[in-house]
Amino acid sequence: MNSNSSTIVETRPVLSVRTGLWWGFVGVVAFSFTVPFTRLAVEGLSPLFVGSARAVIAALLASIALVATRQHLPNMVQWRRLAIVAGGTVLGFPLLTSYALTTAPASHGAIVIALLPAATAIMVVLRTKERPAPSFWIFAILGAVAAVFFAGLQGSGFGNLTWSDLLLFGAVLAAAVGYAEGGLLARELGAWQTVSWALVLAAPLMMALAIVAVIDQPQTGTPLQWMAFIYLGVVSLFLGFFAWYRGLAIGPMTQVSQVQLAQPVMSILWAGLILHEVLTWQTLAGGVAVILCAGLAVRARLFKKGAR
Repeated sequence: MNSNSSTIVETRPVLSVRTGLWWGFVGVVAFSFTVPFTRLAVEGLSPLFVGSARAVIAALLASIALVATRQHLPNMVQWRRLAIVAGGTVLGFPLLTSYALTTAPASHGAIVIALLPAATAIMVVLRTKERPAPSFWIFAILGAVAAVFFAGLQGSGFGNLTWSDLLLFGAVLAAAVGYAEGGLLARELGAWQTVSWALVLAAPLMMALAIVAVIDQPQTGTPLQWMAFIYLGVVSLFLGFFAWYRGLAIGPMTQVSQVQLAQPVMSILWAGLILHEVLTWQTLAGGVAVILCAGLAVRARLFKKGAR
């Protein structure tokens, strides 16, 4: 299984790059609702419950899928690597963003997403032999700067750092590590299998945290807030990763990761439509700049001479 997956990716490089970008974009569209829906959910539900219970829902779906398709258990080395994926994408990012967005508006939270593609690319370089050319880093950094700038115009500005900002920065780091390791594992286990095993591994801890949240505070959200919460469990933490890890597995991961520069643009648009946060022409213009940088980054020459 492992060798077959690797062979497919390496023998059809042109098709794989294009396909990887499209799979990555599908994942980004799914993830783009995460910040506004988290902001909506924590207005009525506790952040501990939102961050943990959505993983329980996703783990239940993952268990059903794994059992129904009779997947083989990962080996011990893969379990250890799955623990890294789970720590970053199942535990770290959901919990940190849930607490941060109890006070920060969704549009401000999009600032974090603007830094995630560059952080992911750095983690990928540290974990793999991918060596993007200087032009890639130029466009990636420009995209991150542009996204932070326009998100700051739309959000609460560039004032002093708050605890919410620190939590959001921690969420970026956690997600970047989980994305890089998950993309590599997806080449061995498969895309949906990787996220499913990571969810199953984290399930006991997340179940315990969800129980603590329910005991500590009754969850009395509105139907709309519960719908947002369900989306976070079913799509943001489960189905969205099918496409995202598939795209990263096809790769090259540094290139596919830059597709996520479009996520803050979409997240702020959804925040305006769903949460009625104010959109300005500066924000829309900044969004165009971010998407342009993302397009240039994914078209840049990826590997230096002699690199894999």
